[in-house]
Amino acid sequence: MSVTIKDVARQANVSVATVSRALNGHPNVAEEVRQRVFDVATRLRYSPHHAARSLSSRRTQTIGVVLPDLYGEFFSELMRGIDQVARERGLHLLVSSYHGNPAEQGAALRTMRGRVDGLLLMSPFLGATEALASELPPLPVVLMNPAVAVEGLAAVGVDNHGGAMAMVRHLLEAGHRRIAFIAGPEDNFDAAERLRGYREAMAQGAPDVAPRVLPGDFGEASGHRAGKALLEGGTLPDAVFAANDMMALGCLFALGEGGLRVPGDLALAGFDDVPLSRYVHPPLTTMRVEIAELGALAIRRLLEAGTEAGGEDVGPRLLQPRLVVRASCGAVPDTG
Repeated sequence: MSVTIKDVARQANVSVATVSRALNGHPNVAEEVRQRVFDVATRLRYSPHHAARSLSSRRTQTIGVVLPDLYGEFFSELMRGIDQVARERGLHLLVSSYHGNPAEQGAALRTMRGRVDGLLLMSPFLGATEALASELPPLPVVLMNPAVAVEGLAAVGVDNHGGAMAMVRHLLEAGHRRIAFIAGPEDNFDAAERLRGYREAMAQGAPDVAPRVLPGDFGEASGHRAGKALLEGGTLPDAVFAANDMMALGCLFALGEGGLRVPGDLALAGFDDVPLSRYVHPPLTTMRVEIAELGALAIRRLLEAGTEAGGEDVGPRLLQPRLVVRASCGAVPDTG
């Protein structure tokens, strides 16, 4: 059975009217009572029928955005897409980061209570679904690149697995067989899907070649460390595929420091197509993710909540990455 406002009122030991005022941000509710109501509503996963409609009435005219980090070109592009749609609709953004620490995610979410009409959340951490479901405020929510779907919540994401397979197939078709992979964080869903795509494509296209995986964390420094490890590790691969562009760029710098030429001595490829990837030498072959469009799609889905077109549509929407061939892989570049 669905949870009603009466259930929240009973467990919070307040009236139905008080629950309504607390969830709607009315000032004439004591902070202690408001917090108790929010805690009960969150625990019961109560979603008020008017929650989606509040986006249309724009009580605060503010959308909350909670991200694992704010540093780097990926998050800059993501916020650019979100902000563009928000400005078109006359909305403000309240942005918070939990600094890549899943344990701090709940604190970041709590900062949004009573201050926003809807929430965009990126929670890519594997194994954190149960905690996430218990921490979400009773608001319309759209998940971005979620590790696992949460029942009743809309989601947008990227086909990371398919994109990684496409890149490995391209490198194999270009004549590279020994392809090393720089992985992302072990607890990150995007990284896990890209690693899975790499392994599957290698098993299909080069079953006699052992996969070679180097650790990384999506940061440039970890790509630099991986590049140095390749230089010190004896036999070089034919190509290196990094799970994101920033690690690929760090690796490119390390290989240059070691006197190697890309793509003359080995090929290099990344994933995401951050703006910087086309302005390095050589320009980076990558899987293009329309990062700004991912953010724009997320906020549009949030604004659809409660409308006839979008009220019942909570299925995931995936963006398909596109291969962009540039000079770093040794193949003939395209014009993308």
